[in-house]
Amino acid sequence: MRKIIHIDCDCYYAALEVRDFPELRGFPVAVGGQGPRGVLSTCNYEARAFGVRSAMPTARARAMCPGLIIQPSRFDVYRSVSRQMRAIFARYTDQIEPLSLDEAYLDVSDSTAFAGSATRLAEHLRHEIKQELGITVSAGVAPNKYLAKIASDWHKPDGLCVITPDKVAEFVQALPVERLFGVGQKTAERMHQLGFRTCGDLQQASLMTLIDGFGRFGPRLYQLARGEDERPVRTERFAKSLSVEHTYPTDLSDETTCLQQLPTLFEELQRRLAKRTQTGAIERVFVKMRFRSFQQTTVERALPVTEASFTTLMTEAWSRRGEPVRLLGLGVRFAEQASNQQLALFEGLTGGGVNAVHQSPVEFDEAVTEQ
Repeated sequence: MRKIIHIDCDCYYAALEVRDFPELRGFPVAVGGQGPRGVLSTCNYEARAFGVRSAMPTARARAMCPGLIIQPSRFDVYRSVSRQMRAIFARYTDQIEPLSLDEAYLDVSDSTAFAGSATRLAEHLRHEIKQELGITVSAGVAPNKYLAKIASDWHKPDGLCVITPDKVAEFVQALPVERLFGVGQKTAERMHQLGFRTCGDLQQASLMTLIDGFGRFGPRLYQLARGEDERPVRTERFAKSLSVEHTYPTDLSDETTCLQQLPTLFEELQRRLAKRTQTGAIERVFVKMRFRSFQQTTVERALPVTEASFTTLMTEAWSRRGEPVRLLGLGVRFAEQASNQQLALFEGLTGGGVNAVHQSPVEFDEAVTEQ
């Protein structure tokens, strides 16, 4: 039986700002841009009490919380502390899969620390990080990555949640579908319309019913609803996508104006692709569009990396809302590595076609509201 720990820092950037500037303690603090087009990267819980959230426009956040203190980003500090945190993990296991600067999976199945207790080790890691780095983290312990990640968010902030193997069935039975990875606002609404509100509801549906209702996401839903996830903790991370995007100082008023920005974005994307060292083949291309209302849509297809392909996708993205655009992005998704470990989640379910492609969460919801 595997023992996976997911560590997730609490309001990471904001927490480091408060740590380094103690006079901020107790006040609502956010990190991000302060200009007219500024967007927040994160905020602390004092700010969240006012309704402020990450990815929120700075102007809106200030209106909701007039006393909000906005700090500029200090990524050199955030990266340095992230490396220190990873060094703490390495004291107990070499099976570490970083997801970002502030979160990581640890496979401690073979660890002998604390008599092999993943729960005690997770609690000890939380204590060490707080003592040595001055920030709090939340941890989830479970038999697989999917459940460990959900568990780490269960008792935030500064919490620990453990899902033992004998409690998996009970835990997922009552788990709201909104908690599933890849289920955003639109997918959740569709699920509710079909009568699916919990994983217990999804368990009553056959695999073919879920494929009919949710396409290639159906097989994944089938297993997630049962708490199953065989993905290993991968110590070598491969980029799944590469993209460029730009937020414009003045909204782009129509489709023609959006298309006029395409050559510049495409040239930048080509430059970034030329610099990459990863060898994975490009599998799909996509266009991201964020509108004046902060609604966002992404259109993705298996097309060649050409300006004509992005023109087609951008035209479709514009047609979905037809309102002024504040941000445009172009990107590519890479094929899985030869081991194709991600697809192990679907093994044994269908014996063919439906488990041949892994989709990213953004494909499941064509439009989401930025929170």
